Amino acid sequence: MATQEAPATAREWHLAARPQGWPVPTDFALVEAPVRTPGPGEILVRNAYLSVDPYMRGRMNDVKSYAPPFRLGAPMDGGAVGYVVASAAEGFAPGDAVLHGLGWREYATLPAEQAVKVDPAAAPLSAYLGVLGMTGLTAYAGLLAVGGLKEGDRVFVSGAAGAVGSIVGQIARLKGASLVVGSAGSAEKVARLVEDFGFDAAFNYKDGPVHEQLAKAAPEGIDLYFDNVGGDHLEAAIGALGVHGRAVLCGAIAQYNDTTAPAGPRNLAQAIGKRLRLEGMLVRDHAALQPQFVAEVGGWLREGKLREEQTVVDGFENAAEAFLDLLRGANTGKMVVRLDG
Repeated sequence: MATQEAPATAREWHLAARPQGWPVPTDFALVEAPVRTPGPGEILVRNAYLSVDPYMRGRMNDVKSYAPPFRLGAPMDGGAVGYVVASAAEGFAPGDAVLHGLGWREYATLPAEQAVKVDPAAAPLSAYLGVLGMTGLTAYAGLLAVGGLKEGDRVFVSGAAGAVGSIVGQIARLKGASLVVGSAGSAEKVARLVEDFGFDAAFNYKDGPVHEQLAKAAPEGIDLYFDNVGGDHLEAAIGALGVHGRAVLCGAIAQYNDTTAPAGPRNLAQAIGKRLRLEGMLVRDHAALQPQFVAEVGGWLREGKLREEQTVVDGFENAAEAFLDLLRGANTGKMVVRLDG
């Protein structure tokens, strides 16, 4: 076993209360806790970057879902990258950079089999939480495997300035889409979608009804919709999709904090006549695509054909506020928390 100095205690974020509607700061608690020495087969990691993601909002509710709910009074978890500081596991040594699932804490002790080595020389460490991690694979698998993108498709992406959406739009363009349209929540984000991420058109969903703005941006309709928002965006997309259109249901951030049932989409019956395919997706179902994904997306990054945007929040003590900002749409691209400032 190789060891390195680690503190006796460190900070971690606990779920203090289950939110009713929008989460508030008092739903979280910053707690000092012992740092456990790794046992056989385990490693101790000093986290460098933490991921905050929209799906975490669902885990704050005590309901059955595809991921277990966070426990009250216990540390939350999520994606993180950091450096091994102590190892009792073969194949891992102090200084190794690893990706793992015990975020929301400064130090994490975990079975080595639940960590994956990453190369900080090949890409910035935080990229393994974004374009080269779960975010990128979600975009890649959702668009290509679930959505079945074909050359010439007209594509609409909601939440297009977010972590997944900004990558979806770029991959659609690289794979031969004839039109890529995105929605976002500010004029600045709309401008960046066109100028920096290569979207053909974009609109601010706050400027007017989504279906009217989408019809103007895609007057001939769309073939494929990548849904990160739900609600009025999904309703608008159903109206704009042509016969045999496809919708990839990845997220519904517009509804995550609702306390009542969503009002729509009200036009779901159109899916019958148009023979639409609306398919939900979870990234964990597409692990087999990982080698292909890393090779292709990594190549695009090296060649400068694909851009990753990150919103970086400094300071572990600001992790809960970073998550709240994410739900408010304050980020462009992937939202990460940098622990070392």
